[in-house]
Amino acid sequence: MNRLARLVRRNSAPAASALIWAALTAGGAGAADCDRGCLQGMITRYVDALASRDPSGLPLAPDVRFTEDSKELKLGEGLWKTVTRKGDFRQDYIDLRKQIAASHVVLFEQNTQVLYSLVLHVADRKIAGVETLVDRITPDSRLKPDSLDKALAAMSAPVPAGKRMPRAEMIRTALQYPEGLRIGSFVEAKTPFAREAYRIENGSFMAGEGCPRANCSDILRQKIILHPDVKASVAAVDEEEGAVLLWMNFGDTNSYGPGNALVTFEAFKVWGGEIHGVNAFFRTLPKDTPRGWPSSE
Repeated sequence: MNRLARLVRRNSAPAASALIWAALTAGGAGAADCDRGCLQGMITRYVDALASRDPSGLPLAPDVRFTEDSKELKLGEGLWKTVTRKGDFRQDYIDLRKQIAASHVVLFEQNTQVLYSLVLHVADRKIAGVETLVDRITPDSRLKPDSLDKALAAMSAPVPAGKRMPRAEMIRTALQYPEGLRIGSFVEAKTPFAREAYRIENGSFMAGEGCPRANCSDILRQKIILHPDVKASVAAVDEEEGAVLLWMNFGDTNSYGPGNALVTFEAFKVWGGEIHGVNAFFRTLPKDTPRGWPSSE
């Protein structure tokens, strides 16, 4: 097994959970599956219900599972109790094959901006699972969003004709990113960034082409610390739009507070064999935080 495969498999869900989930979602494409519009509509309905603090009108499976920051909760708990409205930013990642509707969304708790990662697992046109990550932008937050007032360049652009990649190749390309983190060098990992590639972290432009700051790093050659314990899991693959959404735990690098790690849902725009854009919503959590959901290769 190669290093990239280990990055994913080291964070696979327990075998029993995976078997249960496989049984729930078995059958492949069929008449009961959601098309792209249906899955995007699921995101809209969920976000609208969340902003209203009322999940009662959602099309839920009888045993719907809900997690917030990898903790098992009852749907209606957590952010559902404190959110006050939705913002204007939303970036969707629609996985038709796996019936997953994922998104990066901006919400608010009064005047506090909330960066919300949402992964809806859909079966028979019902929401069977809800996976979320919540980061609040406070006066003490290291990063303040400066790039979420409009659609993100590259991330929102259609894939050029003839440049789409097979699903497995998209995943392999995206996984070169955590491999670069693992060894502390995107150059040595041969992470295939396009010339115009950029990265946005929690809404703040951090590296690459188009950065509004004079001291922005080159995304390929920037200095990065070793992340020897980084774990990655595939959350969604949008084959039509050329996007791979990874869940990652960066591991304890003594950089995020004692015993802590960054946990993220990080999206990669992938086509033509290269990564063209990176968009991450993340927060600090205990270093041993698991994803707790099966990887969606």
